[in-house]
Amino acid sequence: MDTEKIKNLLTLVKAGEIEIDEALRALRSLPYEDLGFARIDTHRDLRKGFPEVIFCKGKTLDQIVKIAESVSRTSAFVMATKADRAVYEAIKKVMKDAVYHEIAGIVWIGRRKETAGTKTILIVTAGTADLPVAEEAAVTAEGMGNTVRRLYD
Repeated sequence: MDTEKIKNLLTLVKAGEIEIDEALRALRSLPYEDLGFARIDTHRDLRKGFPEVIFCKGKTLDQIVKIAESVSRTSAFVMATKADRAVYEAIKKVMKDAVYHEIAGIVWIGRRKETAGTKTILIVTAGTADLPVAEEAAVTAEGMGNTVRRLYD
């Protein structure tokens, strides 16, 4: 987030030049951390109820770790998808509570966000080749606080 923009916005509110609701709308567009190679939406969890997810494919290990650290500063839960064992081991070096879901290709860091009142999601597959995609869907849904049942052929 840009501190100078926030200070200017608060000064305008204090001076009565803009309404509080207008300032809140403006603040919703500021919540990004610029890492130089990626802009991380650090307020996504506040707006959407779930933090930004790291799509690992095409990123270096260093980039993935830096993004995970950024997300973890503003959220109790971090999820990285399309992750392999090398990604897990790189994250685990700096975030000891990382958990690797190998078949799904997902790394979790921190506590899963529990969502009250969600329905159960059923994941159904019709073959062994479907397992990685089914597990990615199941683990992602669980990470979002849903109850998941699996029906695998």
